[in-house]
This record gives sequence, C-alpha cells and structure tokens, in this order.
Amino acid sequence: MSSSNLSQWKVPSALIALSVIPLIGGGVRLAGLAHGAAVTPENARFVAAPTPVVLHVLCAALFCVLGAFQFSSAFRKRQPGWHRIAGRILIPCGLVVGLSGLWMTMFYTIGAPLQGALLFYVRLVVGFAMVASIALAVMAILRRDFAVHRAWMIRGYALAQGAGTQVLVFIPAILFSGETLGLARDLLMTLAWLINIAVAEWIIRRPFTPPSLRNI
Repeated sequence: MSSSNLSQWKVPSALIALSVIPLIGGGVRLAGLAHGAAVTPENARFVAAPTPVVLHVLCAALFCVLGAFQFSSAFRKRQPGWHRIAGRILIPCGLVVGLSGLWMTMFYTIGAPLQGALLFYVRLVVGFAMVASIALAVMAILRRDFAVHRAWMIRGYALAQGAGTQVLVFIPAILFSGETLGLARDLLMTLAWLINIAVAEWIIRRPFTPPSLRNI
C-alpha cells in the first residue's frame, strides 16, 4: 500500500479509535441488560425501559464505525458502490440515534450529579440537531446536491461522535480533580460536542470536488 493510500486511512482509523471506549461501554451495558444484572440506581432507568438504550447503542455503533469509512476516498474508489450502500444503512441508524437520544433525555430520570439543567437542554439540542442534519442530508442528495449532502452528514456524524470526544475531555479532568459531577460534568460534556462541531465545520469548509466531476 502506498504512502498516499496509508494517509487516506488516517482519519477513518482515528474515528474508529475514538469510538472504541463508547462501544465497549455500550456493549457492557447491553450485556448487563441481556443477562439480568442487578438493578442499581445507575441502571434502573435502563432496566425499566431497555428498548431506547438498546436501539441507541446498536445504531450508534453502526453509525460511527460505518461512517468512519466514508471519510476514506481511497476505499470509496476501490469499492464504488460502498458509499451508496452504506448510506442506506447510515441514514436510518443516524435518525434512530438522534430520536432515541431525545427519548432518553426526556423520559429517563437522571440524577442532578449526572445531568443538570444545562446538560438536559444541550442533549435536547444535540438530538434535534442530529435528526435535522440527517433529514437535510437526505433532501440534499435527492436534489443531487453532493456538497450540501456531505456537509450535513459530516455535522450529523460529528454530533454522534460526542461520546468519544467526551472520553478524551474527561480523562485529564478526572486525573486532575477526581470524579467530575454536577455543573463541571455538564460543561465538559458540552465542550466535547462543541469541539466536534468546530472540527466538522473546518472539514466542511475545505475544498470539495463532487463525485460527478472527480474523473473529468
């Protein structure tokens, strides 16, 4: 594999690596639900209504992992049908991630140490923004507007990757001050989404060549 092809895999590899800890955490959560783990204050809401969290974890895993490969132009060139096939999986998965996130925010009871008013409203904004991003991406591709479709899918993907960036944001905070709860937790969670949005907007504003012009 040439050095140029290797460089094409840096971003997908980094995105998959970013997803690893949230995927492990989600897998542990699903395993506990499947095997009847003891009910605790931390998991009581999931045991009482498991469907939203199961859908959220499974669809987020597909969305983040499959979505990472969409950032490799080398892979898309070798597998020309991949982008369209993956998109038909990614779009419904992204909608389920956003909608299930909204449901859990509105209907799960979460204690103030884990979610204050700030994080509650931020999660609502993120959920609505993700659903809107996917919907706008669909409308754009139906118009054959590739640049707009790409931009909205990148925004939706950035929001979905919030959990991965939250891990990176929390590690130094925990090492410095120990367990982070309350307003500090709300602020750190919000910061992670803001970082992802900033990176997404930077990527979107880089030069883009529509697929129909790449071989001209």
